Amino acid sequence: MGIAKKRLQSSLNSEVEKMLNEQVQLEDQSSQFYLSFASWCETEGYVKSAEFLYDHAEEERTHMLKFFKYINAVGGHALAAEITAVPHEFKSLRQVFEQVLEHEIKVTKAINEIVDCCFQQKDFSTFQFLQWFVAEQREEEETARTILDAFDLIGEESPQGLWLIDQEIGRIGTEGVDSDPSATA
Repeated sequence: MGIAKKRLQSSLNSEVEKMLNEQVQLEDQSSQFYLSFASWCETEGYVKSAEFLYDHAEEERTHMLKFFKYINAVGGHALAAEITAVPHEFKSLRQVFEQVLEHEIKVTKAINEIVDCCFQQKDFSTFQFLQWFVAEQREEEETARTILDAFDLIGEESPQGLWLIDQEIGRIGTEGVDSDPSATA
């Protein structure tokens, strides 16, 4: 089927489709980054951090598949990503989670750009689809910031401090972060 005929069968704007496919690549890259972070943590003995990051690698892959399936469901053509330049060596556990936060901020900005484009193109179906990701990104950034706060609160100067940070990351991975700003103690 030719592209012209296909476009008639799709409500997906070509600019939005291109951006969604770029997001597929970014989500897949996120999964690979998390795998690399997890592997480093595991080899360094940060067991709880490794578990947290392995879980997030799978979560990012799930995000990628949501985008992939959505593109095809609305008549577009989802494209498999080519992933390059995944880091494998890190100076410290803190550096791993600083890179997690930096990457999550990059993903947030990319999703916000797609949301803005959808709104301008009056693609309200895709706009609605993206709202879950908007909320998810706020949660991802908050989690990364909470983990980085643990480094400052607990201290990473001693092996005991790093062990406690690793345990706290495991707890955050299991229990999550209280993200209700109206909750008070």
